[in-house]
Amino acid sequence: MLTLITIVGLLFVALLATAALKLAFKLVLLPLKLLFLPIIAIVLLVKFVVLFALGVALIAILIPVAVLFLIFVGPFLLFAALT
Repeated sequence: MLTLITIVGLLFVALLATAALKLAFKLVLLPLKLLFLPIIAIVLLVKFVVLFALGVALIAILIPVAVLFLIFVGPFLLFAALT
């Protein structure tokens, strides 16, 4: 019986030590997280701005291409539709 109580006690102490270690890591890493949070926010903002600019540039290129396509191919499509 004493062995069982000892094993349960050691498991409880190990669980408590694990929880205390996790809490200590969270408390130690919190200032680092708060330090890097604005940097990460700026990086994400720049990333989304670049992606938006690339999308706008792609649309700005594709609209004149579509207009030229309709100018040159439109009469053929119209002729094919009428016959």
